[in-house]
Amino acid sequence: MNRSVLEECQKLSHEGKVTFPQVVGRLLEAGVERYTVDLVRSETTYYSADGTSERVAFPSHERQAIAKDFSVDDVKAAIRAAQKDEIRFPEFVRRVLAAGCVGYTAYLHGKRVTYVGRTGDFHTEFFPGSK
Repeated sequence: MNRSVLEECQKLSHEGKVTFPQVVGRLLEAGVERYTVDLVRSETTYYSADGTSERVAFPSHERQAIAKDFSVDDVKAAIRAAQKDEIRFPEFVRRVLAAGCVGYTAYLHGKRVTYVGRTGDFHTEFFPGSK
């Protein structure tokens, strides 16, 4: 994995300058198999198929309280808004935090993302058109 590509994707996402499909394309080209976003620690860990990993801190992140209860409906609403390009990553993060999401893992080859709440509640969302 090329750390500079990971850092660039992270930076552009946090600036709201790229869409999720654009990031997925770049990460796949860089050899990323999956990544986990830890919204509590404000960092992302990227994993390759060969077992290596890289952790990248968010370039900047305003601390926001994470709701106690996990709302699948609110997580889905944030996902739908992002899919329609009505919101970008900064607003997406605000919304999923308000929905009680503490993090998520994107499985790039599996074409799905699993969002997790404080007590293990979760929602798995497939990439559009993949299922």
